[in-house]
Amino acid sequence: MSLLDEAAKAQVKAYAPYSNFRVGAAIRTEKGDIYTGVNVENAAYPEGTCAEAGAIAAMVLGGETKIAEVAVIGDSDDPVPPCGGCRQKLREFASPEVKVSMMSRTGKVLTMTVGELLPGAFTTEHMD
Repeated sequence: MSLLDEAAKAQVKAYAPYSNFRVGAAIRTEKGDIYTGVNVENAAYPEGTCAEAGAIAAMVLGGETKIAEVAVIGDSDDPVPPCGGCRQKLREFASPEVKVSMMSRTGKVLTMTVGELLPGAFTTEHMD
C-alpha cells in the first residue's frame, strides 16, 4: 500500500462537520514506520487541528522525529498543499529534500519537496 493510499484510508475518518472538507495525511519515517492523521474541526474554527499535525503528533508519540516522506489528500478537485503552519511543522522534522505528495479526490497528484513548499523556513539550525 502506498503512502497516498494510507492518507486516503485515514481521510475517511476525518472529523469535518462544519466544512465537510476532509483531509488525511500520512508520514513515513526514516525507519520506515507510517503514521497517519486527520483534520479535526471544532465549532471554534481556529481551535481545530490539521491532518499533518495529527500525523506528526502520532510520530512523536511513537518515538520518532525524522520524516522521510509525506502524503496528503484533501476533498478538492486539485491537490491541496499543507497550510503554512503545517509546512513549518513538517520542516521541523524533515529536510528540505523530503517529498510531499498531494492528491485530490479525483486522483490528481502534485509532488513537491518540503523546501519548495517552505523555502524560507525558520529552523533551529539557524540558532546558536
